[in-house]
Amino acid sequence: MSRNKISIAVVTPVLLSFFVMSFIDLVGTGVDELKQDSEIPVYILQLIPFVAFIWFFLLSVPIGVLQDKIGKKRALNIGILITAIGLIFPVLGNTLPVILTAFALLGIGNTILQVSANPLMVDVVPENRASSFLSLSQFVKSLGSMVGPFVAGMMGPWLARLLGDESAGSWRYGLYFFALISIISWIWLSSVKIEETLSTKERASVKSCFMLLRNRFVLMMVIGIFVVVGIDVAINSNIGTFLSVKLGVGEASAKYAKSLYFLAKMTGTLTGSILLTRWSSRYFLIGSSLLASLAILILAFTPSVLAAWIIIFIISLGISNIFPLIFSITVRSLPSRSNEISGLMIMAVSGGAVVPFLVGYAMNLHFNGGIFVLLACALYLLFIALFSKADTSKET
Repeated sequence: MSRNKISIAVVTPVLLSFFVMSFIDLVGTGVDELKQDSEIPVYILQLIPFVAFIWFFLLSVPIGVLQDKIGKKRALNIGILITAIGLIFPVLGNTLPVILTAFALLGIGNTILQVSANPLMVDVVPENRASSFLSLSQFVKSLGSMVGPFVAGMMGPWLARLLGDESAGSWRYGLYFFALISIISWIWLSSVKIEETLSTKERASVKSCFMLLRNRFVLMMVIGIFVVVGIDVAINSNIGTFLSVKLGVGEASAKYAKSLYFLAKMTGTLTGSILLTRWSSRYFLIGSSLLASLAILILAFTPSVLAAWIIIFIISLGISNIFPLIFSITVRSLPSRSNEISGLMIMAVSGGAVVPFLVGYAMNLHFNGGIFVLLACALYLLFIALFSKADTSKET
């Protein structure tokens, strides 16, 4: 396949893998459903997201090394297959050990998907369309994240009744439906031939991955991923509290802030995928970071509930494309090191565990404290957009 042309037959199964990637967001459904069907303490149920997301930190770099040896497509298919096994595993029961094992497998599979799918997408589209298609892939992922919990919560019990199963844990049938989609994705991707960008240097190792952080540009961009994922998760987990404490919004209404934020993110990624066919990735990153920074600053001082809702929407629009922009800009600067870069950047997704904690702690000290932590993160993104430049002379 020529890199100068877009092959729908090749791009579509890679895009579908991003839909499979969204299944990790079913962790919330797992916690909610198990809480209803058992008397397990809520704090114990938090082990479910822990066993799902800990693998981003532990496995991202080793997976980047592995896929440098076996290829991105093969690694991606391994991730899809492990995801399918995780989704089928709850057939063994609706108990905490079974669900923990299922989501651990889902987390391992998702880590492989995150590391492999992004650089593979860069490989199957023209270089000048990479940012656009990575934004489109994030839209596909966001779409799956939105419909996944609904399908599991609604279709699962319906399928269970259809098959005559009236036992507790009927939500698991929704997981089996997603397992079927994963298997279709695995078969489809296996059937297409993809010409991957190969490393022109010695094979990647864990050491070579971390040595790449000596490159100031790569280090700044990896921290950028840490920060933008942190902002994303922190807003999702804390914005309801902010609206309740500062503006007196009722808890039931405050929950809708997450839905609004998610809708804006879908809108932003879809719009970004279109605009990036015409606009420079770097200037788009500057504009996105500036928009997010200004909106977060305004949120700290707004006295109006309506204005707060609008600003939350704008913040989401601002940051929605920053992850794919940082990823594509960095990989295009050092294409021969894409596997190592991907491993480092997906490891930086662990920012989603650190930044929300800092935001929550600062918010306890002062209700605007968390907002200023978010502002500091957004300003860092603006800084790297304005001043970071690729230095390909220091790849090791």
